[in-house]
Amino acid sequence: MWFATLLAVQSNALKEFFEALPGKFDAEGAEELTAVYQFDLSGPLGGQYHVVVRDKTCRVQEGVHPEPDVTLSMSGEDCLGVLNGRLDGVSVVASGRVRISGDIGFAMQLKALFPSVRPPT
Repeated sequence: MWFATLLAVQSNALKEFFEALPGKFDAEGAEELTAVYQFDLSGPLGGQYHVVVRDKTCRVQEGVHPEPDVTLSMSGEDCLGVLNGRLDGVSVVASGRVRISGDIGFAMQLKALFPSVRPPT
C-alpha cells in the first residue's frame, strides 16, 4: 500500500512539473524557435507529455504529439531523479538511459528555454 502511495505522489510530482513549465519558459531564449518536444516516460511513473514552443510561447499537454521535432524517451524514475537533483542529466544521457530521436539540436536548447529549471543544490 505505501509503495502505491509513493508512486502516486511521485507521478503527481512529474505531472505538476510539466504543468508548471510554461511559467519557467524564457521567451527571449526562444527567439525565432518553433519546436515540438515529446517526452515519453516509461515505467510506473510513466506518461507522455509534449511541449510546443512557438511565437515565443510555450504550451504543455499530456499525450503524444503527431509530429514532434525531437522525442526524449526515458523512465519516469530517471526523469524525476534529474528534476530533483538525485541524478545528473548529462550522465543519464551519456549512459544511454535517455534515448533522443529527431533533431538533437532542439534537445540541446532545452536548458536555454527553461533556465530557471534547476535541480535543488
